[in-house]
Amino acid sequence: MKMYLLSLGAGLLVGVIYSLLNVRSPAPPVIALVGLLGILIGEQAVPVVKRLMSGHPVNVSWFNSRCVPHVFGELPTGVNHDGVADQPPTREIG
Repeated sequence: MKMYLLSLGAGLLVGVIYSLLNVRSPAPPVIALVGLLGILIGEQAVPVVKRLMSGHPVNVSWFNSRCVPHVFGELPTGVNHDGVADQPPTREIG
């Protein structure tokens, strides 16, 4: 959550600087951001359909572990070449 707040703060600071310089923001309009959200959600439709077609149930725990992290910005982990589960990187700010 701290990363999101820092990102928001940085964006606000840049917005203030743009305003002081009378420069328009190059940020996309809201409709483009809604389209990007649709892409993220649409990407998760394929794993859900594959799971349903294979006869496995789509329960909340599966959905939370497989779909939610991708939509909310957490990178998926994989397996290293030596067969050991890859751990997500941990990084402290400040």
